[in-house]
Amino acid sequence: MSSRSATAVKRRVVAGVLILLSLVLITVYFREPAGGGLHGAQSAGATVLRPFEVASERVARPFRDAYGWFAGLIHAKSENARLREQVDRLTLLATQNATAAQQLADLKRQLHYVDSNEFPQDYEPVTTYVVSRPPSEFQQQVGIAAGSSRGIRLDDAVVTADGLVGKVSQVAHSTAQVTLLTDPNLKVSALDVNTQAIGLVGHGEGLGTLTLDRVQKSQVLKPGDPIVTQGWKYGPISSIYPPNIQIGYVNGASQSEVDLYWQAQVTPRVHFDSLRTVIVLVKKDRNLP
Repeated sequence: MSSRSATAVKRRVVAGVLILLSLVLITVYFREPAGGGLHGAQSAGATVLRPFEVASERVARPFRDAYGWFAGLIHAKSENARLREQVDRLTLLATQNATAAQQLADLKRQLHYVDSNEFPQDYEPVTTYVVSRPPSEFQQQVGIAAGSSRGIRLDDAVVTADGLVGKVSQVAHSTAQVTLLTDPNLKVSALDVNTQAIGLVGHGEGLGTLTLDRVQKSQVLKPGDPIVTQGWKYGPISSIYPPNIQIGYVNGASQSEVDLYWQAQVTPRVHFDSLRTVIVLVKKDRNLP
């Protein structure tokens, strides 16, 4: 028998003896009383190893606590990011709902105006949304979400339930541009309802204000007088604005000896800085493309 084979046999014999000894010890341990020798040896071993167990616990505790702290921090950051994303999503949804509710309220007001006796009878309403704001104080135009496909043409009057907004100045197939009454280049013939004084309403000195010009000194203007579109017509030629569309009211008027006309200011009825929906007035006898 070679030395390698002898070594392997010895290992098997030792392993067998150890297994047999283990079985014997286990059997004796479970059969002996609680005060037996093996139980005492176990207690003595536990007592000897207790200091090492306590020391290892104290050494390991800071690392375990640090691991728990980092794990909790990572979880908290992840949860915070998830909650922030949820809040942002809900905030956006709430904003969209508020905007939709405001647009719905505006549309209801416009439809109520269309059904009223104040709406000009020779026109069809094209109610649409405002999709862009004025680029500057000196360029007072807004974009709307309706164009030639809805029968809209250049110079069509644009109104809301509050009053006159302006006129259409550019037209595309499904969009259009509206020049507001606050634009420096737009003038509208106007009438004082109470005194029948006639003049031109246009851009005022400040943003969102109007002036009433070309009112002769022989005519009368009083603060609080309502101002509407004149809506003139001479033969085949007529104003692009129907008569009696609300514009605003006189909030101040003065004259001097050297002036030929009244100097008057008008507060507009329309809130030009918060337009959401408008109505384009399309003549009923117009043929669609």
